[in-house]
Amino acid sequence: MPGAARPSVDLVVATVGRTNELDGLLGSLEAQTHPPTRVLLVDQNDDDRVAGLLASHPSLRIERVLSSPGLSRARNAALGLLGADLVAFPDDDCRYPPRLLEQVAARFAEDAALGVVCGRLEDEDGRATGRWGVERRRVGEDDVWHAGTSATIFARRAVVEEVGAFDEALGLGPDARFGSGEEIDYLVRALCSGARIEYDPALVVVHPVRPTTGDALVALGRRDGGSVGYVLGRHGYPASAVARMLVRPAVGVLVSLVRLDTTGARFHAATLRGRISGLRYGRSRR
Repeated sequence: MPGAARPSVDLVVATVGRTNELDGLLGSLEAQTHPPTRVLLVDQNDDDRVAGLLASHPSLRIERVLSSPGLSRARNAALGLLGADLVAFPDDDCRYPPRLLEQVAARFAEDAALGVVCGRLEDEDGRATGRWGVERRRVGEDDVWHAGTSATIFARRAVVEEVGAFDEALGLGPDARFGSGEEIDYLVRALCSGARIEYDPALVVVHPVRPTTGDALVALGRRDGGSVGYVLGRHGYPASAVARMLVRPAVGVLVSLVRLDTTGARFHAATLRGRISGLRYGRSRR
């Protein structure tokens, strides 16, 4: 609506072990054409490494929140402090292009029924990182898997308050059973609450790409497979959806073997085992 006030934005940034990357994020937030209202910086470090860094960004209103390690636990520590109209969860090593929050605020201002909007990731050379669609669309439970990652999710505070805490069984951290998938679980729960979610590829977050190979790639498949299986089981996805998610890595194993790609075969096999294990555990927690 022309002339409507642009929504305010709180950012929840969980950080541990990083200073240079966090400095880059905060610098990009200072350059926003629609500045954030607050940055709720959830510090999981066991030292004061970020204290001096925060002082070097005086134009930002930063509130430091202490938390024990764990990504979902850290975000949960900040949820009770939210006060802005919108909420986002940037990674501590990503960067926001200068007009991103302006674009996000405009999307919510023009569509009162929009509950969550998800953007996409690009690396610093402008290349998409991951399988992101090229068209704007409404997101449902069947395609939520490729709709957003933590750093690209922007939600109304009312939706965040309705959905509640992140599942601490998911996300990076020493106590989480599955080291990823917290954002997908959150989006599924938002859908279940009745929120309308859209994917908009025009909303871009810059994030570095860290190539993963060999045993690390296999471990990634096991980790991410477990979190996908957990979400499927936890939320009671139908047998048809479960079958699709199990068939894909199984086919991946066969294709990799035909190509004599042993690492690829191990990766897909680990993904399949992870999904089956996560599915069982998720169903046990329903």
